[in-house]
Amino acid sequence: MLHRYNYILTAFIVLMIITLISMLFQDYLELVNIALIHLIPIIVVALRGNFYATALIALIAILFFNVLYVPPIYSFSVHDAIYLWSFAIFLLVGYIITAQAKKIQTNEIREILLNTLSHDLKTPLSSILGSITLLLEDQKMSAETKSILLHDIKNSSDKMHRLINNLLDNARLKDKHLKLKMEWCDLEDILGVALQDFDEAHIQKRLTLHVDPNLELFWGDYNLLVRLFANLLDNAFKYSNQNKQISISISQEEKSVNITFFNESTPLKEQNLETIFDKFYRFENAKDISGSGIGLFICQSIVKAHNGKIKAYNLDNGICFEILFPITKLPTKLQKEYE
Repeated sequence: MLHRYNYILTAFIVLMIITLISMLFQDYLELVNIALIHLIPIIVVALRGNFYATALIALIAILFFNVLYVPPIYSFSVHDAIYLWSFAIFLLVGYIITAQAKKIQTNEIREILLNTLSHDLKTPLSSILGSITLLLEDQKMSAETKSILLHDIKNSSDKMHRLINNLLDNARLKDKHLKLKMEWCDLEDILGVALQDFDEAHIQKRLTLHVDPNLELFWGDYNLLVRLFANLLDNAFKYSNQNKQISISISQEEKSVNITFFNESTPLKEQNLETIFDKFYRFENAKDISGSGIGLFICQSIVKAHNGKIKAYNLDNGICFEILFPITKLPTKLQKEYE
């Protein structure tokens, strides 16, 4: 978590170095020059497009500049009001650069999204068109070949279906006024629905499932939970070798439901585990694997919408995703309501 905020620490270290240099050469530098070089750490942090971080470093820079250099020194007092304009300029410069950096980042994200969509929709669509063309043109095709082509069409259609659903769910989850469609959900049944999008042969061969026999109904948003399981399954099937096992466990605790998805694969670096749920994050070894990079981001959004927690960690010879859902309502209360 701290890794992603290293730039704030970097800006602070730059500020300390600048302060040290300014104090050593204070007799040779005019106040305006000292003010200008104190803008450097503000620019360093503003380029990351985080308004809060920029404001923090700007306020610290203003504090140092005022106490150490503005008369009377070693005091928070400011005798000449013109220096107040200097402080305002510190904040204004930081705000303008941050706003521009954020705008550039937004454009980059939009471009990544368009590139991803054009690739991830075009590839399965081309496969579907190619298979249908072969089926129409070759009337003497064997039943086995027809079955393979139809199988390819279904797999490609499932990929497009998942991508479109992810985009729709992403748009829905971005709504700050999102209201979940809460209902009683059978998590085992939801997992079964999610599995329907995947190749049955792979499921039979690679999937190991353990569901707590005492698992009760869970109060949640049915469609979002299906999306959560589908995305975690898609991630597990994509990023593990075809001969490796995938294990899913759903267990009931007194106040929570614990869900784990484990797939055998190469362990990830700690810093990658910290950013794995970021939007458009892709695994380092994922160049040849199709994917939009928003699946795990949506998983995290769905879990947060249910006040739960999700984390990823290396375990033995693979990667484990663990979800903890708090139980906010018990089915027994529902039964009483019906009575």
